[in-house]
Amino acid sequence: SKRCLLRHFSSTGFWGLVNNAGISTFGETGWLSMEKYEKFADVNLLGSIRTTLAFLPLLRKYKGRIVFMSSIIAYFSLGNGIYSMTKAAIEKFCDALRLEMKKFGVQVCIIQPGNYARSTKIQPPVSAEDIWNELSEEEKAVYNKEYIQERANFFNSILSEGSTNGNEVVDAMVDALTSPTPKARYMVAKLKEKALVFVCALFPTVVMDSVLSYALSK
Repeated sequence: SKRCLLRHFSSTGFWGLVNNAGISTFGETGWLSMEKYEKFADVNLLGSIRTTLAFLPLLRKYKGRIVFMSSIIAYFSLGNGIYSMTKAAIEKFCDALRLEMKKFGVQVCIIQPGNYARSTKIQPPVSAEDIWNELSEEEKAVYNKEYIQERANFFNSILSEGSTNGNEVVDAMVDALTSPTPKARYMVAKLKEKALVFVCALFPTVVMDSVLSYALSK
C-alpha cells in the first residue's frame, strides 16, 4: 500500500490515515486458545501499529491526521474480554502517539463507538454448540452446556440491540479527518452506554464490578 501510494499520489501529499481493521468474538478467558489471542492482537492491535509506522514519515511531512477505531469496550467487558483487551491497548498506544506527534503538527484521534453490531456485522450471533465443541476437556469439566447457552443468549441479546445507524460513526471519522479542531476522542454511543463508561471511569472498581455482575446475572 505504501509503495502504491508513493508511486501514484506522492505529488499530492498524504493527509489522513484511518486504522479501522478489527475482528471480534465471544468467550470467557479460559474458553479461548492462545492462538486466538495471538490472532486478535495481530489484527486489532499490531495491524494498526504496522500501518501507522509505515505511513508515519508521510504524515509528519504533511502534518496529517491519524484516526484509530477503538470502542467503549476498552473500558469494560461483557463476555468479549479478548476484544476489550485489544481496544484498551490501542487506546494507550494512541495516547502516547498523540503526545509525541504534537511537535510535528500531526493530530491523533480515537473513535469510540458503542454497540453498532447490527451495522458493522463485526460479530455474528454466537452458537452455544460451537463454543462447547471448541472447549478443552479441562474447561468442559468446569462449565456445563446450560451455562454456555445462557451466556450465548445474553451476548446475542446485546448484539440484537446494536444500532443500525452506522453513519454516526462515519460522521465522527470524517470530522476527525477534516475539522480544524478535531477531538482527541469521539464517543459515539447511546446515553446508557456513555453512563456505563462514566461509572467505570469515575467510580471505584468494586462499583463497576457490581454493576457488570448484576448485568451478567440477568
